[in-house]
Amino acid sequence: HILSGHTLDVYSVAFSPDGTRIASGSADGTVRIWTVADGTVEHILSGHTWSVTSVAFSPDGTRIASGSWDQTVRIWNWADGTVVRILSG
Repeated sequence: HILSGHTLDVYSVAFSPDGTRIASGSADGTVRIWTVADGTVEHILSGHTWSVTSVAFSPDGTRIASGSWDQTVRIWNWADGTVVRILSG
């Protein structure tokens, strides 16, 4: 599949631990969660104010950490799109 949807460059991608989803981080400031099987977007996580340069799933696959040039790391519950914690510095 070609996963299209970000409006600017993609800087980081990561597979979920079970291999069923991909998280992507982009210069458009969003994290997108994709279904590997059909290439659809499950969720768009918004909140960063600048480019998202790194994404990683937690070992159990329930959360995503995203790092950004806005000098924050956000920890997301990706299933409902909520921010669990914002780390800044």
